[in-house]
Amino acid sequence: MGDAFNDRERGFESKYKQDQEFEFKVIARRNKLVGLWLATEFGIVGEAAETYAKEVVVADLEEPGDEAVIRKVMADIQAQSVTISDAQVWAKLTEMETKARQQLLND
Repeated sequence: MGDAFNDRERGFESKYKQDQEFEFKVIARRNKLVGLWLATEFGIVGEAAETYAKEVVVADLEEPGDEAVIRKVMADIQAQSVTISDAQVWAKLTEMETKARQQLLND
């Protein structure tokens, strides 16, 4: 009976770890997609757009949380003199999170 309980516990721990890894990938992909969207808005194309998108991903890694991403991109938006509101960025984060989740589920 103890072995069955331990096996079940290990199964839950494994599932939790997989879920956490998946969520990490979703957020990283979401941030990249937001970065690519903003690169387009800034007129950045090609490899420079990919580089910018990676900077958005790194902003979340350096200081985890959506607020760190928002701070970074809003500063970039202001520096580029582009008119995009906080609300638009939050909406795009939500949209891209859904898109990232779908992409990863289909991979």
